[in-house]
Parts: sequence; structure tokens; C-alpha cells
Amino acid sequence: MNLIIDIGNSAVKSAVFQDAKILRSYVFPFENFSENFQKIKKDYPQIGFSMLSSVIKDTFEIEKILKRETKLFVLGENTRLPFKNNYASPQTLGKDRLALVAAGSLKYQNKNLLVIDAGTCITFDFKNDKNEYLGGAISPGLQMRLKALHNFTAKLPLVKLEENIALIGDSTKNSILSGVLNGVAAELDGIIDRYKADYKYLTIILTGGDSQILSKRVKNGIFANPNFLLEGLNYILEFNKTQ
Repeated sequence: MNLIIDIGNSAVKSAVFQDAKILRSYVFPFENFSENFQKIKKDYPQIGFSMLSSVIKDTFEIEKILKRETKLFVLGENTRLPFKNNYASPQTLGKDRLALVAAGSLKYQNKNLLVIDAGTCITFDFKNDKNEYLGGAISPGLQMRLKALHNFTAKLPLVKLEENIALIGDSTKNSILSGVLNGVAAELDGIIDRYKADYKYLTIILTGGDSQILSKRVKNGIFANPNFLLEGLNYILEFNKTQ
């Protein structure tokens, strides 16, 4: 049984897996890691392996806890991967993007795949039908765009994200929301169309915190999977168990 841990900028996302099947997922604050780990271990005492991916550099205490009670794998630039990585600067490639491509190589090994992760940033990652990762793109996320409009102008307010926004904004608030939401949706559709022109039989996965709100606005056929990144980390762990 595996425990997968993804430490992001604002929270810890975790999941328990039995082989490739997810049993339960969790989200909790970074500061409460030890307490939550003990609860998870109590519920699933069979956990024997763990995989840690973190955007935070100082994870010494967390690694100490995990090493004490599991066989720990930490995702890094030297970790063996279940796909060929053709990225020109692998040392700068985000761990979240590695995990997303790994999930793609598990579920869509012989297919052209574009994974769109709508989080703090919107990342586009492409894997071809030869199971080769070629790269992608990085764009500002929804919240980043809303904050930029407020921070880099004199009078525009900071507005909260809402789902039911018309194309034509009838107020400054609704104009901002229309511009950001419909602008990102058009951006996604445009980029997807360009990939489709170059790669036939393209499968598109949309994941990340803002995937649900965007999936309703993107016209291209996509599959939304909120646990795609965690599934990818689990696959990397399973792959390294056999090496």
C-alpha cells in the first residue's frame, strides 16, 4: 500500500493507493502534517511505501517522519521515470509536470496526450504516441490574472472568482470576470486547436484546482480528472519499486 504526498504552495494533497487504485484522498495544511500523517497511518496501517513531491525545499522533518514508518521515495531530477524525457532543461522541470506526464504515460501510453493543469499557473504538457515527453507551455492561472489586474492598475478591484458569468460584463466586476474566464477558455481552445492540427487523435486531460470551472467553458472535448497528478506520483513510485 502506498501513501502519495504532494506539497504545494498552499496545502498538502495526499492519497492512499492499493496498487493503481486510489482508496482515499486528503487535503490539509502543511503545518499539520505530522498529525494528519498519524491519522492516515492509523486508518491504513498497511502503508509500506511513500512518495514525496514538494515545491518547498525544506522538507527535512517530513522526510524524517516518512522514513521512520515507510520506505520513502523523494521525487527529484534523478528519479527514474516511466517515459522518455526530451525536455531541454530537465533540471528546471517542475515536479508537478513530471507527475502529470507520468500519469499520462500510464493511462495513455500509445496516444498523443495534452495535459492541462489549471492551478496557480496553467501548464500545458504534451506526450506523444511514442511515450516521449516533448514539453509544453506555462501561462498565468485564473487567480494570478485577477490579482494582476488589481495590483498593476490604480482602480480595478480585486474580485473573487464566480462561475455564472456572461460574455458581456455589465459592471466592472463582471467585466473583469468575463475577461479572465472567457479569455482563459478561448486561450485553452486556441492552444488545443493548434495541437490538434499537428497531432491527430489527441486526448486532452484537464486537471487542477480550477479544472471544473474551466471544463464547462472549453468547447473542445476534454476529460477532467482531479486526481491525475496523484495518480502520476503513484505510478512513478510503482515504477521505481521494480528498478
